Amino acid sequence: MPDPLMYQQDNFVVLETNQPEQFFTAAELLDKLKEELQKIAVNDLPLELQQFNSVEEQAQHLIDTSCELDVGVGKYLQWYAVRLEK
Repeated sequence: MPDPLMYQQDNFVVLETNQPEQFFTAAELLDKLKEELQKIAVNDLPLELQQFNSVEEQAQHLIDTSCELDVGVGKYLQWYAVRLEK
């Protein structure tokens, strides 16, 4: 049986166009994704996100199921769960 610790997603490294890598908590990543999703027209969102009624639900779905968001031609936004040692 896998260790539940493997599935914890408390911290993320975020890679963004023309930015150094950044470390975000899950709450900070949720806020970042909500901000980015609000910049995208509803019709330009991936179909799987259009089924959700709120930006919060869309952002949480991305965190749970994905690791990148298309933010435009030549741009990228990617995130990966990381375990930080204390």
